[in-house]
Amino acid sequence: MKIEPYSYNADKVCKRCVMDDTVPGIEFDKDGECTFCKIHDDLKKKYPLNSNTSEKLQSLVNKIKKDGEGQEYDCIVGVSGGRDSTYTLYNAVKLGLRPLAVHFDNGWNSEIAVQNIQNACEQLDVDLHTHVANWEEFKDLQRSFLLASVPDAEVPTDWAIFSVLFKEAARNNIKHIVHGHSFRTEGTTPLSWTYMDGKYIKNIQKEFGTKKIKSFPIMNMWQYAYYSFFKQIKQHRILYYIPYDEKEIFDLLENELNWINYGDKHHESKYTSFFQAYILTRKFNIDKRKLHYSAKIRSGQILRKKALEIIKTDPYDGGVKDLEYCLKKLDLTYDEFEDIMNLPIKSFKDYNTYYPIVRSIKKPIKLINRLGIIPDTVYKKFFLFDI
Repeated sequence: MKIEPYSYNADKVCKRCVMDDTVPGIEFDKDGECTFCKIHDDLKKKYPLNSNTSEKLQSLVNKIKKDGEGQEYDCIVGVSGGRDSTYTLYNAVKLGLRPLAVHFDNGWNSEIAVQNIQNACEQLDVDLHTHVANWEEFKDLQRSFLLASVPDAEVPTDWAIFSVLFKEAARNNIKHIVHGHSFRTEGTTPLSWTYMDGKYIKNIQKEFGTKKIKSFPIMNMWQYAYYSFFKQIKQHRILYYIPYDEKEIFDLLENELNWINYGDKHHESKYTSFFQAYILTRKFNIDKRKLHYSAKIRSGQILRKKALEIIKTDPYDGGVKDLEYCLKKLDLTYDEFEDIMNLPIKSFKDYNTYYPIVRSIKKPIKLINRLGIIPDTVYKKFFLFDI
C-alpha cells in the first residue's frame, strides 16, 4: 500500500486571495480579483459588521423567540463537534434562544468530535437529539458516490444532516434552523466542487448501491417545499452578524466549553479528513483549504503570502495507517480503491438531479432567497456559474 504524491497545480491565482483557475467557471476582473472575492464583498455589504449589526441580530432573535413561544425549543442548531457549529450553539444560548441541538451520526465521528458535542451541550444546558444511521446503509451510499467518480462524495452526509434538521424541526413544530456557516472564514464552495440534492443522491444510490436507505431521511424537492412553505421553517446564519476571529474563538471554546481542537477545517470526521486531504487533492485537483484560507485573507486573519505557502504543502498527514483504516471501514481492498482513483472523473451533470429545474426557475428562486428560505451563499453559487 502506497501514498500517492501531492502536487500543487494552478496556472492563474487570484491577486487578492488564493482561489485559482482549477475552479471551473471562475473569472478574474481587470485587477486580477476572482469571482469568489466578489461574492464575499456582496455578502459583506449585505451583512456588515457596524453599529447597526447588533440591532439586526436582535431583531432576528426576537422573531425566533416569538415564533417559539409556548414551545420547549424555539430553534434547532445542527452540531458536529466542530468549531463553527459549537460556536453557533454557544451564541444561540448567549442570545437567549432555547435551541435543540441535533447531530447526525454517520459512523465516522472522531472521539474528539463526540466529546466536543457532549461537553458543549452539558456546559450550555442544551438538549441533544442524535440521529444514528445504520452503518451498512450509510457505508453502501458512500461507496456508491466513490464509484460514481464525482467530487461530491461527502454529500451523503451533508444532505442527510440537512434532511434530519428539517425533519426534527417539523416534528417539534420549530420554525427556525440556525446554521453554523460564516462566509468570513469559510467562503463559498464552488458548485462544481460540491453539489447536492435528494434526487442526485437517490440516483447514484440506485445506479451503484446495493441497499435501500431506511435509517435516515433523504429529503426530495417536494419535501423541502413542504417544510419551507407549509411548515414555514426558515434557515438562518447568525455568524453573519457576529465578528469572527478564529484564534479568539478557539480560546473561547477551549476555556468555556472544554472544546478540543481536532485539526483542519471539518476534520472532526475521520472520513472528511481522509476524503478532503487525500482523495480530492489527488484525484480531482481540489483543495478545500483554498476556500477557507481565501476567506481568512479577505477577513484580514492571515496574510496571502502565508496562505500560499500552506496550500503548496500536502494536506494529508495520515500516512498509510489512516488510509488502511478508511479502506477497511469501507470494505475496500487497496486494488479496488486504486480502481476508483483511476475512474474517469464525472460531475453531478452526468446524473439525474434537480439542477435543470432550479436553473429554469431562476426568478422565483431569487424571490425565495429574499424570503430567507435559501441562504445567500447557496443562491449565489447556483446562479453565478454556467459550468
